[in-house]
Amino acid sequence: MSSKISNIIEELKSLTLLEAAELVKQIEEVFDVDASVTNTGGMAMISSESSESSAATVEEKTQFDIILEEVLASKKIAILKVVRSITSLGLKEAKELVESAPKTVKEGTSKEEANEIKIKLEEAGAKVSIK
Repeated sequence: MSSKISNIIEELKSLTLLEAAELVKQIEEVFDVDASVTNTGGMAMISSESSESSAATVEEKTQFDIILEEVLASKKIAILKVVRSITSLGLKEAKELVESAPKTVKEGTSKEEANEIKIKLEEAGAKVSIK
């Protein structure tokens, strides 16, 4: 370690908590960084520019779950038929699924398929959500 760095370390050791907090604020402003506490309790400095670009590159969700939220008693048979066609469940299993709403009908489907299933179930009289 160079003598310059050693001197800085010694100066940092002598700071009060209030002075250290002020130092962090100044470093954030001058260098345009964000000092955040990580899960390990350490401090990480992240450039605000890189955090903005990483947020922009977050991938769009590709798998969706279809949840049967509510079934009207008068529409149960129609909904049951649609559930059976979507899931390939037997009559008994499909009936149990419909009667135990809210319940996941199908998991890990594409956005297009999830929308198609939602439309079919809503046309039959069910309340459906996609997550």
